[in-house]
Amino acid sequence: MVLQNELDTKPILNTKLIKDRLNILSKEENISKWDIGASSSNDVSVQVYKAEAKQLKASQRSSVTLRVWNENEMIGITSTSDLSEKGLKKALISAKAASYYANENERPNFSPLSKSDIKVKARSPIKEFGVKKLYERLKQAESDLINKHKAIIDVPYNGFSEVNYERIYVNSDGAERYLNNTQSTLYLYAKAQEVNRKPRSSGSIKIAYSSNEIDIEKCIEEAAMRTISHLDYKPIKTNKYLICFKPEAFLDLIDSFSNLFNARSILDGVSLSNKDSIGKKLSSTLLNLNDNGLHKSNIGSYEFDGEGTPTQDICIIENGKLKNFIHSEATAKQFGVLPTGHAGLGAKVSVSTDWLVISRSKNGELSNNKLDHKNSNEEFVLIENLNALHAGIKPSQGSFSLPFDGWHVKNGIKRSIESATVAGDIRAVLKGIIDIEEKQIETHSGVSPHVWVEELSITGE
Repeated sequence: MVLQNELDTKPILNTKLIKDRLNILSKEENISKWDIGASSSNDVSVQVYKAEAKQLKASQRSSVTLRVWNENEMIGITSTSDLSEKGLKKALISAKAASYYANENERPNFSPLSKSDIKVKARSPIKEFGVKKLYERLKQAESDLINKHKAIIDVPYNGFSEVNYERIYVNSDGAERYLNNTQSTLYLYAKAQEVNRKPRSSGSIKIAYSSNEIDIEKCIEEAAMRTISHLDYKPIKTNKYLICFKPEAFLDLIDSFSNLFNARSILDGVSLSNKDSIGKKLSSTLLNLNDNGLHKSNIGSYEFDGEGTPTQDICIIENGKLKNFIHSEATAKQFGVLPTGHAGLGAKVSVSTDWLVISRSKNGELSNNKLDHKNSNEEFVLIENLNALHAGIKPSQGSFSLPFDGWHVKNGIKRSIESATVAGDIRAVLKGIIDIEEKQIETHSGVSPHVWVEELSITGE
């Protein structure tokens, strides 16, 4: 198969051609069962620093994962980027050889939903900006952001990119999936500093199907507003405080503890839940949680997962009770359910979330002693972003201790917090939710309202 030029957006992955080639090659190698997942993308990205180009990049990437089952139903796997006849033959031989050394306890099969009906969105061709126009727009955005306030001295982290990508899944049982999508991303992260004060930073991210749809001015305004709002900072006393999580922060926290509803984590013994947790109360009755990879705000959505299972809207928590786990084919088989469309592709298939959507349950009850928290002068901490998630989270224990960006609100006065960490246990946080606001806010990583949680430990300087 001949790959196209770097920025050519014509299809690279041809499911019929790949399927025909593998059918012929597998017979030659006496292989009766196989599947393949492949992705390809054309990327263009730019970064600037002080009106000069920091990075201008265009690339084409391809990755292929091929699995083969031997006569004993053991599975071998090979990764490659070569879709030529020679490359596929080599991958088949390697995967078959690997199957004889496979883990007998890991025997994934084809998803029973890999051939079910699926709706793939019809997408119109996108006219791309290209490197030059992306660079010009980003350079102007950097200048405009710096000019928003005299304290903003720099925009150290920024980027403007566009990507056209494809994804396929094909297996020897007749499954054949294909999708094509585009995505453009702009991020601006400003740095501000006043005399004899510590530097403060914040930013904004915007994602759309095309660069033309990116609201550059709104991104600039948000980055400036958030950065400036942290200039008037002061320390906070170590204590327990009523907490309000902004949508991005609460989504990050929930996703960091997705082992609560991840079937793979449960089977591996690293989850806070177990097989019998379905139907049990996990949180305040106010909380509804879905994983909806097809939500309209999920620009980079996939209509099927790594095993070809259709992406779905799965209710995970309803009125505070755990309703469903997310599954691959292998985990679903052990739980006696159908896969949910959350699988990767491998010998031991991973399971991960798609697009979390948090909402307020209509049947949930507010905590009686906190009914007027938003309309009073009550003291609380508003958390905007959680930092160091890779280091401050202990998923299998449920505990966290995380630096954060946010504000201390007291007597109606809102002041940025100089430096602090928030600590707690995710199970206590979920059960300690006292209010979930009505308005759902679409972010670059999911959908959530502001979420209010009863007292958590805040450690100041």
